[in-house]
Amino acid sequence: MAEGGSDPSKEPFEEDENEEDTPLEKRKKLFSKELRCMMYGFGDVQVPYIESVDILEDLVIEFIIEMTRKCMEVGRQGKISVEDIIFLVRKDPKKFSRVKELLLMNEELRRARRAFDEVKYK
Repeated sequence: MAEGGSDPSKEPFEEDENEEDTPLEKRKKLFSKELRCMMYGFGDVQVPYIESVDILEDLVIEFIIEMTRKCMEVGRQGKISVEDIIFLVRKDPKKFSRVKELLLMNEELRRARRAFDEVKYK
């Protein structure tokens, strides 16, 4: 039994811990298609080298893992909030402005959906 009397086999982040032990080159590729499209959009060839995509994907995954760890340290135990992310990127103007932009766009989309639903049900 783990601390607090809970069963360690039912820990919510057990899968993440197992994946952390897996070397980057053996992890399942999650973003390859999207990264290829982004690379092409930013001026790379239409079919970039697989090695380039793999390196970029490893960097993205490492960034996500690191941000998640920091959010877990900053915020409430076991939960990540938007405020935690804003707190972590507040000193990086580019990231901070992008987060603000995405949050504003999300709110605009939410309002548009709500207005569309109101028209639809009347």
